[in-house]
Amino acid sequence: MDATCREKMEREFPSTLPGDDVRQIMWRYADRFDIQMAVQSARGLARGLIARLVADGQRNTHEWNPRKEELLTAFDETGLTTIFMDPEEGGFIEGPKNLALGLVAFELSWVDGGAATCSLASNLALSPIHEKGTPEQKLFYMSRCVPPQPGEERKIWRGAFALTEPLPYVGVDTGVVSGKMRIAEWPEGGEPILHIDKRGRFITNMDFANFVTAAVDSDDERIKGSCMIILEEDDPGLFDRGAPTLKMVHQLSSTRDPVLSLRVPASRIIGGYTVKDGVIIPNYNHGEVIESVFRRTRVPVGLMTSAKLVSAVEPIIRYQRSRFRGGAAGSPGSPRHDLGLQQKEDAVQRLAEVWASGEAGSSLGFAALRLLDEFDPVEREKERLLAEQGVAGARAQMKLFKKLEQEALEYLELAAHNEAGRENPRLQELAGNPLIRFLVLEAQANVLCPGCKLWNTGQGATMMREAVSLMGGYGITEDCPGFLFQKWTDAQLEATYEGPEAVQRRQLSITMTNELFLAQFRQWLQELRGVAATHPGIGAGAVATAMELWLSTLEFIRKSKDADGKPLFHSQRHGVVFPLADALCWLLACRYQILDVLELEQKGPENPVLAEGLAGFVTFFSDLAATQAGRAAGETARICAELVYGFGREGEQVPEQEEFSRLRQQLDLSLAGSRLAKDRAAEALTKITIPEILDYPI
Repeated sequence: MDATCREKMEREFPSTLPGDDVRQIMWRYADRFDIQMAVQSARGLARGLIARLVADGQRNTHEWNPRKEELLTAFDETGLTTIFMDPEEGGFIEGPKNLALGLVAFELSWVDGGAATCSLASNLALSPIHEKGTPEQKLFYMSRCVPPQPGEERKIWRGAFALTEPLPYVGVDTGVVSGKMRIAEWPEGGEPILHIDKRGRFITNMDFANFVTAAVDSDDERIKGSCMIILEEDDPGLFDRGAPTLKMVHQLSSTRDPVLSLRVPASRIIGGYTVKDGVIIPNYNHGEVIESVFRRTRVPVGLMTSAKLVSAVEPIIRYQRSRFRGGAAGSPGSPRHDLGLQQKEDAVQRLAEVWASGEAGSSLGFAALRLLDEFDPVEREKERLLAEQGVAGARAQMKLFKKLEQEALEYLELAAHNEAGRENPRLQELAGNPLIRFLVLEAQANVLCPGCKLWNTGQGATMMREAVSLMGGYGITEDCPGFLFQKWTDAQLEATYEGPEAVQRRQLSITMTNELFLAQFRQWLQELRGVAATHPGIGAGAVATAMELWLSTLEFIRKSKDADGKPLFHSQRHGVVFPLADALCWLLACRYQILDVLELEQKGPENPVLAEGLAGFVTFFSDLAATQAGRAAGETARICAELVYGFGREGEQVPEQEEFSRLRQQLDLSLAGSRLAKDRAAEALTKITIPEILDYPI
């Protein structure tokens, strides 16, 4: 971008809130008409039926009722039920659908998180079958969860995912499974019949589920280990849906504590099984299934919280501007009448921080989903190749991948230094190996997915409290515009979905030290250095320097001991590795926020609708990114300083700490301009035109 154009952009402000033309570019689905239609369907449902249900007080009851039941029919009629399915199963989107599902969750959560959960829960029930099921299991269950076609006489099936156990196990490590399976009968030459006992806690969709995918462990020496298994409501035995959970959030989703005691054929074991020496051996234990499922389903939950923050912007602007209207001191046309609380710097700056956090979380979440869409076919090709090579079992795979890791690192090094259009035979050779591609993408996914879930919901809940406070006393009333209080409380539950924060930090503490991830992280750092040179006001320099400080801190604690002689870096030393994981998440969110702004700047001119307003949007989103970068750099500096200095004795210093001090000073200097960016973003909020009324009922 030339200097004249940049100078012009710096003088402009966005005149309206960003619309679909902006978002489709930033989140990379401008060329996907099928996804755009899914977004429109979800938005119409959210701001129509779902908003009316909330406004009519349907969140005030724990029980599932006929009014809430309308959601299921609406999901079917708008096509949201079939987004998860492939065309041969009755769906309409080809290929991986992670981005599509995330965008739908985002739109539904813009109004109500419980409704989004209700939509996603059936997909969660199907996910174990989709990811690890046999071809027969996939075809049978996926096709039955599609709405019947005209003239087709059948009812649609809906599922529930039963992992969580009753107290005292609820919320603990997923390795603790109290559900049990044993052999009820095994006819000679016939299929074993299993007896399954499973008590669930906080199980979504249980009011209407026709089948349950449940995690169980062996209670029989003739069955090895654990598995996930499919239970149907008509199986012999007890299918008790249980008592409604007395939750105070997400009331537009059905949640109960079921009791299941059923006899099912062994063919219901997800992924199938083999028999060796008279012992049933599931092809996948429950942990392997859950790992594959949660890698994909955690991200939409993180986006649900980010949607709340972005959705809060318009109601808060409306409240701030109308705060003093009607009084004698502010006639129409006066600053007091037109701006209200937005005359005050604090009100608009705090709102800018809320918006910046929502943008960062959205950018991180949608980037993770795009990565998963790229990763899915590579993972399936990996499984095919390993089967061809006879590589079976976790240990054999680990041995093979350990050998390939050095080649994967070589690939990353060559790719980073390869000039555009230059042919490199070795690079082409490595790039053509699907197993190397798998290792590179998996290293990213294993960090981005738990990182998104941890940061978006944890920091998102904190910032939703800030959003509510900006509404004054109105924020904690039932009729608060935008349902902000409900969104704040909903965010508390989303932070525990699919593993509470400690689970995400635990995974990050392991995956963030993967050398393949760290190699890519270092490349991202250098890329941001380049961005800082061409876009000095976007916050890239601060993020890059904070990334360097994070790497330095990781290196320091991996080789250091505390004042008592104990190693600092240990998987069970959560007071060290968990804060470092938190700092990493701040940086990842900022990186993808900056990349989204650059995408808008680059691709925006191709859209004639954006021709006039593009400059204002790019300037504003750049200022939001710089604002968030300042916060992220500050959080990173604080956390890293506590880790580097906090475990030593007062007055003692080691040479490595001197290097840290030098980097810390550089980081402080890199914050230049971040507060000016917040000033500009806050000023822009006073100039944005919003509709007279919110587009869904209050």
